[in-house]
Amino acid sequence: MQFTHNLVDLHQRAIYPAEVTVKDGVITSIQRCDAADPEGGQTSPYLMPGFVDAHIHVESSMLLPSEFARIAVRHGTVATISDPHEIANVCGIEGIELMLQNADQVNFKFMFGAPSCVPATPFETAGATLDAAAVTQLLSDDRIGYLSEVMDFPGVLSRDPEVMAKIAAAQRYNKPVDGHAPGLRGQEAADYIAAGISTDHECFTIEEALDKIAAGCKIAIREGSAARNFDALVSLIDSHPQFCMLCSDDKHPDEFLLGHINQLAARAVAAGCDLMKVLTVACLNPVQHYGLNVGTLQVGDPADFIVVKDLENFEILSTYIDGQRVYGDGKCLIPSTATATINQFVASPISADQLAVTAETEAIRVIGAIDGQLITHGQILPAKIESGLVVSDVDRDVLKIVVVNRYQQRPPAIAFVQGFGFQSGALASSVAHDSHNIIAVGVSDEDITAAINGVIEAEGGLSFSSAGQTDVLPLPVAGLMAVDSCEVVAAKYTLLDNAAKAAGTALRAPYMTLSFMALLVIPALKLSDRGLFDGNEFDFTSLFVQA
Repeated sequence: MQFTHNLVDLHQRAIYPAEVTVKDGVITSIQRCDAADPEGGQTSPYLMPGFVDAHIHVESSMLLPSEFARIAVRHGTVATISDPHEIANVCGIEGIELMLQNADQVNFKFMFGAPSCVPATPFETAGATLDAAAVTQLLSDDRIGYLSEVMDFPGVLSRDPEVMAKIAAAQRYNKPVDGHAPGLRGQEAADYIAAGISTDHECFTIEEALDKIAAGCKIAIREGSAARNFDALVSLIDSHPQFCMLCSDDKHPDEFLLGHINQLAARAVAAGCDLMKVLTVACLNPVQHYGLNVGTLQVGDPADFIVVKDLENFEILSTYIDGQRVYGDGKCLIPSTATATINQFVASPISADQLAVTAETEAIRVIGAIDGQLITHGQILPAKIESGLVVSDVDRDVLKIVVVNRYQQRPPAIAFVQGFGFQSGALASSVAHDSHNIIAVGVSDEDITAAINGVIEAEGGLSFSSAGQTDVLPLPVAGLMAVDSCEVVAAKYTLLDNAAKAAGTALRAPYMTLSFMALLVIPALKLSDRGLFDGNEFDFTSLFVQA
């Protein structure tokens, strides 16, 4: 099999006409030629390495790996560094095994990691615990390529023996260690990285990224459905290309249909970044850092590459993995595959009276949600009190937020949040990072209850409820993923997303933003199934503020 196109050679930092020969899935020769064959009188397309997502939770696409791959190749992605942390928090090693087995059914290069923080903190209820022995067992498996994001940065800074044992196991097996340290700077950042951390995808300012780069850390520039840090960090591609990669972390199906790493490469080029640096960051650096068995267009490499129409928009014409065309002529050529489901869900329906909050003082701590960020504000605001109860205050956008334990029968945890903007209705989800209990926000207790019960009755999913009408997107695989195609899941998700926005929210991705309101490892104020949590102090705090 031969390809004659303009070759994008990232190793030589050159573009030239070439004839590439592939045999048995391997590149056997690359020969320069006088000119690439024109197609229909147009400029010949470009042959270049495929894109790699340097950090993603496949579960956040609400798709099984096999369905994720079918959309990824459409966008020229040939590999991902995939942290199965989400399903591990629900189903433990059995959940990770499901991901590995399902991914093995398709021609796509997933590298899965060993989740380092299950549960993420001791301040929430998860469905599983992976201690150092379990993590070491995972790292001994050749199918596991790295230690996933070490979110317990206080444990790393204090050199907690359990945390350090997991890092030591990765080092013993010569596998990279991913980091997760939002806002960490200066000497603390240096100390965190010195423990063996090699990457971080949580930077949201250029100053933070530069501190971590100075300590030898590589930065995965993130642009997901909720956390959007690309614009703040894009200048690193020109200034520190050897230290950068691109990632999406969490990406919902509607946006995944539209694009992936190819979109970020196009944005970087449009922003004036050097083309070769952009493609080095998007295609080459993850392969080298993680030791992926992914070709980068050299003789002897696996024949993993893409054909693009141009080097500005990166319109994908064809995607090849191991010499097999997996996308072309506008069609995915990877067949769908069936898989078994797995779950852990014991919550029972709740009643509206369980959501009543008796006023103890006139001031409350309120979570301040920020569009495009995982961090929140912690603020103190006057409570709206009616008949001795604290209720949602629509005029000031202070709404009730609830977390219900999905693993045990426990009373709901209740707090208040600002930033969702609903004038009516409620949304709920069993995707609540990282333990994936049920989380909901809304205006009235009746709508919040209906939204939560819709998720419970489906044993996992997303819901929207308003005026007695509740719509649900079921997620039968661990309450995180559907079994349908991306097109089907995206259509159902879009209906819920549109309903939420019609109810008043201006958030770009309200369900994704909601899912991170339970993520305790990212400051400042969050809510777990056990109560309101101060991420700065790393401890619980009271809803009510004493005068």
